[in-house]
Amino acid sequence: MREPDLNGGIASAIGRTPLVRLSRLFEGEAFEVHAKLEGMNPGGSAKDRAALHMLKEAIRRGELAAGGTVVESSSGNLAISLAQLCRQAGLRFVCVVDPRTTEAHKALISAYGGEIELVSRPDPATGEFLPARIARVRQLRASIAGAYWTNQYANPDNAAAHEATTMAEIAEKLGTVDWLFCGVSSCGTIRGCSDYIRGRGWPTRIVAVDAQGSALFGGGSGVRRFPGLGAALEPGLHRADLADEVVRVSDADCVRGCRSLLRREAILAGASSGGVVAAIKRMAGSLPAGAVVAAILPDRGDRYLDTAFDAGWASRELGLGPDEELAAAP
Repeated sequence: MREPDLNGGIASAIGRTPLVRLSRLFEGEAFEVHAKLEGMNPGGSAKDRAALHMLKEAIRRGELAAGGTVVESSSGNLAISLAQLCRQAGLRFVCVVDPRTTEAHKALISAYGGEIELVSRPDPATGEFLPARIARVRQLRASIAGAYWTNQYANPDNAAAHEATTMAEIAEKLGTVDWLFCGVSSCGTIRGCSDYIRGRGWPTRIVAVDAQGSALFGGGSGVRRFPGLGAALEPGLHRADLADEVVRVSDADCVRGCRSLLRREAILAGASSGGVVAAIKRMAGSLPAGAVVAAILPDRGDRYLDTAFDAGWASRELGLGPDEELAAAP
């Protein structure tokens, strides 16, 4: 049986995403904002980087071999990345999702040949879906011969991918940035970027953009409508000192941010990207003149056309008017 191979092919297109200055959205500000457009990865998100590195390292260590099965719990984007790469490598992929995963995400996972395991009921002890998803992953891992759990929540290879590529690419273009805004969920991206920055002794201020209703950074768990931002439990990659500041954004903030990105910059980005932009707007008064700000926009927005970009949905679910965007900074 042919050994799994992730050299060349579509995997070679991962990374080197554009870094675009948001000159219209932040017009008139004394600082400059540069957005890392992770939605330009072939799988549509920053999760491509983590998926590729986790799989390559597992293959290198002999933990994943020909005929093997990859299992993972994902709210959507990582599952798409893994499904695509497992298709290239000739591996089986089984993904555990919950009802918050969009139909668009599930359709893409299936299109790449991924098998979907839907956990429809939350964990009875916590009322959260994440513990229930992880419990199902453990069951699958125990029942499928040769199964490998990528475990994005605790796998250091997740963070290492962003240390070696995402932050290195930003540094290559911008040098030592003054501020970094990064959404948090599994904490792989912010952990890797933080390791890069702290390891070089940069004075960069790192801002974690978290969802209201997230348990990260001492928050309280609650209802969150969008996947990919916030977490019900602290993942293994989380550390309290990962960020210098934490900005919590609401679902409505995310939608307003998405609309502003689209209308001012013609960038169709996902809900967590809208949250990142909303956080920068909120902190605009604290960003000094001349500051160079890097913002990681995790995914593209076509998977949110029936939620974040649907005026009817935004009105029903969030009470937003069709033209509500981000307010100017005070």
